[in-house]
Amino acid sequence: MGQLLVITGPPGAGKSTVARIVADRLERSVLVDGDSFFSFLARGAIAPWLPEADAQNTVVTQAAAAAAGRYAAGGYATVYDGVVGPWFLPTFAAATGMRRLDYLVLLPSVHRCVDRVRSRQGHGFTDPDAARLMHDEFARADVEARHLLADPPDDPHEVADLALAALARDRLGVAT
Repeated sequence: MGQLLVITGPPGAGKSTVARIVADRLERSVLVDGDSFFSFLARGAIAPWLPEADAQNTVVTQAAAAAAGRYAAGGYATVYDGVVGPWFLPTFAAATGMRRLDYLVLLPSVHRCVDRVRSRQGHGFTDPDAARLMHDEFARADVEARHLLADPPDDPHEVADLALAALARDRLGVAT
């Protein structure tokens, strides 16, 4: 069985960049882009940060988690890049079918996240107000210190180094 590392945080935290670097450094790896699962919604999609999107978000999160868990069960080092707040981690973890996963929250300042969201090109999410809202949710959430990388370095390679070091020291594990 492989492993599953969830790299999460609010929009603009650097999840996608760091997740790609981490996946590229692992042997026999898979990168699962959680945002892609929202794009599968053909009609009737609700912006995922709105309260009325809860049922939709549960289904999408379970589908993405099941895919990530299947890759990991198949022996791949799997990196999941997406918004999985600690309030949703039990739902995500249960849907993976795994007994354990690794979990890392990237939490730069709200200013850094919003600046990154505003300057994005070719990315489907560019709403600074929603980015602030989701940053606030992560900032208020109860996250164990070992799972939180607050104010990470600007260089995504340094952040990937920190993530891989924590992974190697088995500091990110969560029983499901």
